[in-house]
Amino acid sequence: MIYADGNHFIGGEWVRDAPNGHEESRCPASGQVLGRAPRGSTTLANRAIEAARDVFETSAWTSSPRERATALLEFADRMEARKDDMAELLCRESGKILPQAQGEIAASIGEARYYAGVARNLFGRTFESGTGKLSLMTREPSGVVSVIVPWNAPVTLLVRSVAPALAAGCTIVIKPAPQTPLINAMVMQCFAETQTLPGGVVNSVNENGIEVGSIFSTHDEIDVISFTGSSQTGSVIMANAARSIKHVSLELGGKAPAIIFADADLDSAIAEITRSSLVLNGQMCTAVSRILVDDGIYDDVKTRLANAFEQARIGDPMEPGVVLGPLIDAASHQRVLAVIERATQDADNVVLKGEAPKGALEDGFFVTPSIFEVQDTKNWLIQDELFAPIVTLERFSDETDAIKRANATRFGLASSVYTHDLNRSIRVSRKLKFGTVWLNCHNRLMAEVETGGYRTSGIGRLHGVEAMNDFMETKHIYLEVGA
Repeated sequence: MIYADGNHFIGGEWVRDAPNGHEESRCPASGQVLGRAPRGSTTLANRAIEAARDVFETSAWTSSPRERATALLEFADRMEARKDDMAELLCRESGKILPQAQGEIAASIGEARYYAGVARNLFGRTFESGTGKLSLMTREPSGVVSVIVPWNAPVTLLVRSVAPALAAGCTIVIKPAPQTPLINAMVMQCFAETQTLPGGVVNSVNENGIEVGSIFSTHDEIDVISFTGSSQTGSVIMANAARSIKHVSLELGGKAPAIIFADADLDSAIAEITRSSLVLNGQMCTAVSRILVDDGIYDDVKTRLANAFEQARIGDPMEPGVVLGPLIDAASHQRVLAVIERATQDADNVVLKGEAPKGALEDGFFVTPSIFEVQDTKNWLIQDELFAPIVTLERFSDETDAIKRANATRFGLASSVYTHDLNRSIRVSRKLKFGTVWLNCHNRLMAEVETGGYRTSGIGRLHGVEAMNDFMETKHIYLEVGA
């Protein structure tokens, strides 16, 4: 099936300009060409920024919270109307299994509706420092926001930045991932059909190497950068932003540990950890990648986990019952296979070695799951984000050892703890240096609750009311009555 081209969207109009040619979008499960997208340029990036700045400065958008709420609700309705088509395209273009694609679209719709409510609940403060001396603290939109989106969840990770930015009254330029331009264009179509949304409030320009991203992170008319992606790229964006002192919102890499204590419900824990380590085919920053197990149950957990991974069905992500789809592209496929080969040499023991399946799946970028035993927390398998269906197993002797091991990386995005002891679960959660700690579950993400990382996993928070802080400024207006 061939989908429509993933064109640029600037000033409320579709732009087909391709000064640097086109990029093909391919299905990672089959290699089939799904469509193509024109590559962007510095000229197009500047044009999008100019459109966003113009509507920010000249329209009533920034001072019309009810209009912004209506636009977000209308956008959500447009997505709802084509949710099945969006889920199918997302599945085909990204390789994630269909239920996960459907969940991503549903979460994005919910995100937009949540921030429609937040848009009508933005309040400042007043303070009287003395008789007739009045301070007004107003909350105002920051300005033009650049949203740089990864390919692993290209709808949710777009909307979770765009929705609070729109609720705040900002205008936006978007750089979608080169691997997923078609689903991005379908989201832009929903914005194009949102009649309440002034042209130029939302703009999108496809990448050309690093040309567009560089403009979107250095241009003087960009006030805020909202980026989701690797810690390495995040550090480059932060350095770019420093040149003109831009505000940055960064959700970066992760190395999420799951800590299993001896009193855990192992049937539930193994099912939860299997699902949460293979989610998005292992290509998710919050996915379980390290499994820390109490000495007393270690061998049992290792056997159960190996069985669960071996039974995980790999195949066409559109087919019912498939648990694991393909990696995103050929480059990722080659990288992960090389990681597995290196890991077989550097791990303490190979429990399960992933491989590229043959036969019906060999035209796609499939890799079966891997499990490696590693005890040295300085080992690269524990320190590096692998972004693949690969996990490490580690033993711990007691609670103190478990906490020390879990915190032994510079990543601090997400983690989970498995125990029936409520006191222990809270005690351990308070000691873990991660932005999210799930108890007896993993990867429960929702619009109402903040998400973000400690240390090299990022700056700021998305989701929840705190997301508004990334897109708003507080202004102090002082008045002396009678002056």
